[in-house]
Amino acid sequence: MQNKPQLNFWQIWNMCFGFLGIQFGFALQNANVSRIFQTLGASIDDIPILWIAAPITGLVVQPIVGYLSDNTWGRLGRRRPYFLYGAIATSAALCFMPHSPTLWIAAGMLWIMDASINVSMEPFRALVGDNLPKNQQPKGYLVQSFFIGVGAIVASALPWVFTNILNVSNTAEAGQIPDSVTYAFYAGAVILFLAVGWSIIKTKEYSPEELASFDEHNTITNTESVIASQFNTQKCNRYAVITALAGAVILSAVIYFELDQQLYILAGLLAVAAIMLLSIPFLHNKGRVENGYYKVAVDFFNLPKTMRQLAPVQFCSWFALFAMWIYTTSAVTSHHYGSSDTTSVAYNTGADWVGILFAAYNGFAALAALVIPVLVNKLGVKKAHLLNMALGGLGLASMTMINDPAYLLLSMVGVGFAWASILSLPYAMLASSLPSHKMGVYMGIFNFFIVIPQILAATLLGFIVNTFFGGEAIYALVTGGVLMVAAGLLTLRVSTD
Repeated sequence: MQNKPQLNFWQIWNMCFGFLGIQFGFALQNANVSRIFQTLGASIDDIPILWIAAPITGLVVQPIVGYLSDNTWGRLGRRRPYFLYGAIATSAALCFMPHSPTLWIAAGMLWIMDASINVSMEPFRALVGDNLPKNQQPKGYLVQSFFIGVGAIVASALPWVFTNILNVSNTAEAGQIPDSVTYAFYAGAVILFLAVGWSIIKTKEYSPEELASFDEHNTITNTESVIASQFNTQKCNRYAVITALAGAVILSAVIYFELDQQLYILAGLLAVAAIMLLSIPFLHNKGRVENGYYKVAVDFFNLPKTMRQLAPVQFCSWFALFAMWIYTTSAVTSHHYGSSDTTSVAYNTGADWVGILFAAYNGFAALAALVIPVLVNKLGVKKAHLLNMALGGLGLASMTMINDPAYLLLSMVGVGFAWASILSLPYAMLASSLPSHKMGVYMGIFNFFIVIPQILAATLLGFIVNTFFGGEAIYALVTGGVLMVAAGLLTLRVSTD
């Protein structure tokens, strides 16, 4: 066994540069899709369920792409073909999204755009584990966080820049997307493709044989056949029954108590999950184990200890983030600008300011990526993550106490530190526990603990806001703040040995 060579700064820079482009896609989506939905006629109650496309897409796409990229090797390498395919599809989706003629076409475009982004993004995460020795992996993820922050600063601010600097209109007739948003999506498409292309051209990948010679985990990891033979079908069946019962309880409650009909979707998703869980023991008993679906399932039920402990950390973190992404526009425009009329100057001014706030928290995240290594050296990775998540929680909660929208920038300082930490420290804790030949699929499975809370947020937040908060979107952000603090506390129980 050999140690992986240390990479210099510019090699790490080039390898991670594509994340700048990927974040253009995510940031434009996060800051503007709720605005597009409302412009095309969505009510505030509809927004969470329309966003459900994004997490469901990630849940399906990332483990599939991870498994495929683990088993790919060709002229472009292992991960780079997926960078290219995803970049082409995402750029096309970004160009079409602001021209969606109806609400449901826009929702479909969100689905396509998010799937395309995930095709590129998941292999970028795995590439850090592939190319960097363990002592450089935290640096690699922090460089990705830096590019995420920089990309999101520019992308989130683009509508404001087009409006206030280039004098492009930020209002339009009812049902029409403002030109400032349309041009921002065009610019994002070009930058995304060029940035990902840079990483494709400038990055070398190790062949499967070279990775095997580097990877000490291969000497201690059971073979596929041994793991499959020890697969616990009873546990899988038990989880299937529990999932089905949960879906039945939710369905009964929705019907009996006449709850929000969006909860039907949650019940339906649980039913689908139960069927999928039951299918795995069936395949096992029939000996149909030589397929990606079964192998991903077996890996899911044999997670490394560190990943299992990080699961609730990720759950709370990403539920909070999803609440922020889908409700900040509604919260700021109604609570701070006093308007929910998408054709009004007040609403669109507030929506543009949300873009600036999103740019700000990503800017603070880029700066935090430079500070976090110092915090890790002083406090250790777990306490550093706790501190950053506490700052994020306080930042979100403070938005209820601020009247002047300009001072919301102070709230974004804490959110920025939490965002940078979420994008780096859990991955740094995880990467050293994963074998290189399964880096892609385990990173895809790790994404389950990101997208499942987002699915729950999409189906539950509308009900929670209407039932407990009187339709006041600002309190969804407070809920997110509480969950960020909880995520930080849960980090303390993670084993990093």
